[in-house]
Amino acid sequence: MHIRRVPFDHPDAVKLNDAVQAEYDVRYGDGGDATPMDPADFEPPNGAYLIAYDAYDSPVASGGWRVRDANGEGNLDGDAELKRMYVIDAMRGRGLARRILAALEEDARAAGRLRMVLETGTKQPEAVALYRSSGYEPCTKFGYYRFHELSLCFAKPLTP
Repeated sequence: MHIRRVPFDHPDAVKLNDAVQAEYDVRYGDGGDATPMDPADFEPPNGAYLIAYDAYDSPVASGGWRVRDANGEGNLDGDAELKRMYVIDAMRGRGLARRILAALEEDARAAGRLRMVLETGTKQPEAVALYRSSGYEPCTKFGYYRFHELSLCFAKPLTP
């Protein structure tokens, strides 16, 4: 496996994003995550988007972070928001999500972010287990789905 930084609108990123959106639709029946995002959100130094590739150079996992400072959606100054964590079915259970998460945390820390935050849902128990086992704790709800009953929000300090 090797992990590369790519633009959020890179064809491989679009492919994996389409796959995660389809999975969200299956789990929640709502057409996928409607959170507004722009490819510029993931451009350094204000974010990053990573893709893991297998030995055949096929994209198998992804994730990104973007700057979120204090706003009317509940974020705090210094937040880095985790977005679009995904591993294709055939590659699950191999630690790829954990590797991408660690790389994203390090990148956000290096960019001066103070806290990584994320929103997931009650119908994603695998994600909840990953984040809890990686040191994330429940936090005040934020973002697009902050009023949705199935929404769960977590945070982890990035300071040493």
